[in-house]
Amino acid sequence: MVIILKPRASEQEREHIIKVIKDAGLSPHVLLGEERTVIAVIGDERALQKQPLSALPGVEKAIPILSPYKLVSRDFKKENTVIDVRGIKIGGERIVVIAGPCSVETNHLLSSIAAEIKKGGASILRGGAFKPRSSPYSFQGLGEEGLEYLSEARRLTGLPIITEILDPRDLPMMAKHADILQIGARNMQNFRLLAEVGAQDKPVMLKRGLSATIKEFLLSAEYIMAAGNANVILCERGIRTFETATRNTLDLSAIPVLRKRTHLPIIIDPSHAVGQTDLVPPMAKAAIAAGADGLMIEVHSNPEEAFCDGEQAMLPKDFNQLMDELRKIAAAVGRTL
Repeated sequence: MVIILKPRASEQEREHIIKVIKDAGLSPHVLLGEERTVIAVIGDERALQKQPLSALPGVEKAIPILSPYKLVSRDFKKENTVIDVRGIKIGGERIVVIAGPCSVETNHLLSSIAAEIKKGGASILRGGAFKPRSSPYSFQGLGEEGLEYLSEARRLTGLPIITEILDPRDLPMMAKHADILQIGARNMQNFRLLAEVGAQDKPVMLKRGLSATIKEFLLSAEYIMAAGNANVILCERGIRTFETATRNTLDLSAIPVLRKRTHLPIIIDPSHAVGQTDLVPPMAKAAIAAGADGLMIEVHSNPEEAFCDGEQAMLPKDFNQLMDELRKIAAAVGRTL
């Protein structure tokens, strides 16, 4: 249920409404807007049958949310959420590009790639310090050493950093370094991890699971928001289908579907979706045309020797050329890059 307060509802009335909700054993989530205050009520609403919230002073109306996800839905918040990461606005008019290598390899290599992508117009640096791999014998990342390299690259370039967290036990260490915590596709339904990052004040980028429906995707985002973290970014990175011509099938239709159902920012990762360098540019362009708020693109100065996913990484010069082409598409759809 969503409670919409009257425009001139007092703070005392608002606090009384919150108290009634809590006394019923439910959880209130308050959204303070410029004109209206909205309170989402999470829990078994049958506890309110004897005291309807619509009758409380200061309440204009109570609207039931029929979808299983509440806080991420458009019913809770009509306007798009814009998340500020060190001055970079994700979800606004400007399309944000996240770029960098799949995994952090060496300090010098990471810093040099960071400098190149910044020159091309990227806003955020990506790099995996911990890598979830299908094979236990594959490179698993540098761990804390990789996080330190990311922090150094941020110091040199000013680019905020995003990196993947795999284990709730690593949160204190990750919080020292990362500006955005990434939940990978394999952990989209790791509900303990979702709840833990939801208790943090760091923005979280949630990647869609390998075979997840959009409903399941949004319910996972709900876990994060229900734990208290409103700064959630959704990332479509391709789903597993019968098709084998590409690594995954990039579901571009997810962009307008998500835009209709949720207020959260939407990022597209064409690199992991297609798995082939030459297919990344057309999919990146299509994502911008379809209305994505940003892109995540893998870039490596020597893909042939990359520790992982070199076959989908772009050379810095090719990335810079793509950025020039993307600016034209962004302008055509009324946005900037």
